[in-house]
Amino acid sequence: MYFALIDVVAGADILIYPLGLCSLVMVFILCERSYALRHSAIMPLDLVEAIIEGRTADNEADSVLGRIVAFSRRHEGDEDAVKAFARLELNRMERGLPYLDIIYAAAPLIGLTGTVWSLLRVFSSISGESGLPDPVAFTSGVALALSATLLGLTIAIPALVGGGYLQRRVDNYAAQLDVILERILGQQAIESDKSEL
Repeated sequence: MYFALIDVVAGADILIYPLGLCSLVMVFILCERSYALRHSAIMPLDLVEAIIEGRTADNEADSVLGRIVAFSRRHEGDEDAVKAFARLELNRMERGLPYLDIIYAAAPLIGLTGTVWSLLRVFSSISGESGLPDPVAFTSGVALALSATLLGLTIAIPALVGGGYLQRRVDNYAAQLDVILERILGQQAIESDKSEL
């Protein structure tokens, strides 16, 4: 027997509201972080090539790498400050991702709570005199009770997969930025040695 979406939502009862909130937050974070972590916003190819070739590039402050380069120029000779700023930029890239971890842990638990809540109502409707439920109402009630768990899992799985993908993307960018940062600091050390001569 197939239930319409409205029946699934009705089966979740009052817990549809926290499940709906989890769903909206998840979709927002996945869309916003996917856009924010595009390659041109983190490490534009022209800027990467300019750093590798040791020349300056335009529009540096429009990306994470550009902000790191601009900061390193303002604080030339202070490697610790530049590395700390790079860690701050990395932290900004991870913004919102921990909430996906919370959502993929909480949504199934909220769904399970809704299922238990609905099952309690189904079992409490069993007649005390005969001890037997109405088979049609009982089967329908159990099916609707499981809908809250279904909704929780439907929210948790994309949060888990999307959060893992975006975290892997951040980790890849972090590794690439680390290599490029060493190149930037190395170039600055060479330039300062030349200026001292």
